[in-house]
Amino acid sequence: MAHVTLLEDSDDEKAKALIERLKAGRRGSLLGIYKGLLHNPALAESWFNHLNAVRWGTTLSGRLRELLIIRVGWRLNSAYIMKQHIPKLAVPEGVSEEDCAALLREEIDARFSDEERAALQVADELTVKAALSAETATAVKQAFGERGLVEMSVLVGTYNMHARFVGGLAIELERD
Repeated sequence: MAHVTLLEDSDDEKAKALIERLKAGRRGSLLGIYKGLLHNPALAESWFNHLNAVRWGTTLSGRLRELLIIRVGWRLNSAYIMKQHIPKLAVPEGVSEEDCAALLREEIDARFSDEERAALQVADELTVKAALSAETATAVKQAFGERGLVEMSVLVGTYNMHARFVGGLAIELERD
């Protein structure tokens, strides 16, 4: 059971409009994370806008984005992230169920390209140590440029925050 009441509506007109926008942007349903965030509609709105920019406003491929999100979810033992992304968001982006299983092991599997392996190292290092080694930063910049390194760092940081918020409030998994 969540540590806070999960809100699904509001008497406030601005909050009602936000709820409709959240539903429209998330396949018609209001996700549990937003039900928790609606205790502060400004946070819910900024979270929604930020997550949309992180997921859809970067140069990262959908496949790479999902690899990183799943790796962060696994590192943080976030059942919420894992359930949201495996397989329903990952597979359409070209991440097979076998790829997903390979992400759930300590060693970064050789099935991934050198570039993907460097990116996955970003997820591991930032999630475990909150810092990147010079070696990882150099490898990622060579493969994806400085913009790619920035975008990966923001994506990984965002999903670290996402996992910690959901875990901190014990927000339940979405029902299918």
